[in-house]
Amino acid sequence: MTTDFTKHPPSGAARRAVIFSGGELGAWALAEIQPGDRLIGADHGAWFLVENGQTPDLSIGDFDSVSGTELRLIEEASRSMEACDPIDKDYTDTEMAVERALADSPSSITLLGVLGTRFDHSLANVHLLVKCAERGVSCRIVDAHNEVTLVQPGRPLTVTKNRFANVSLLPLTPQVTGITLSGFLYPLEEATLTMGQSLGISNVLNGDEGTVRTAAGLLLIIQSVD
Repeated sequence: MTTDFTKHPPSGAARRAVIFSGGELGAWALAEIQPGDRLIGADHGAWFLVENGQTPDLSIGDFDSVSGTELRLIEEASRSMEACDPIDKDYTDTEMAVERALADSPSSITLLGVLGTRFDHSLANVHLLVKCAERGVSCRIVDAHNEVTLVQPGRPLTVTKNRFANVSLLPLTPQVTGITLSGFLYPLEEATLTMGQSLGISNVLNGDEGTVRTAAGLLLIIQSVD
């Protein structure tokens, strides 16, 4: 069951949704916030926002990782809040936050604090990139050391040079075909990657940006820094 404490209805305008979840967060995450973003806090991610002076447009989750005092402050600070039973639910807090974000028809979604020590949660959150892609919404995962995006067939992705120097390609389906890279130190032309291959690890951009194209399959682009 879900309890809705709505104070202000969410705007129907297409905004970027930025979801703060309960994984590893820091000052780097706050730097991701841009004016006009719809801020969503999932469980402890909501407390992170409130603790750092931000106003969540929506706080959602079972809130089993915050104290009673923190929960009260989250409710007071949030424009809208949905609390659910920690046992009687079928989805993780992060997936619920993504579903609410998608319902608002965002321009894109950024996921923060969705990677951490729980590998099962981290991998499940990477799979949320597919959910967003199936709904026609681009999504990226960012933490202190990585940025993860998804390339779909027939939809070229521009990779821009940023604080993450390395660019790796990993198939998210058993096989990805027609991989063509331009603007990279190690180019590929109509290449195929299958699960278990490391051919796509640790490429770099030649300049400020490069392009990745695929013909079939889902390809993860992981920009990283040590």
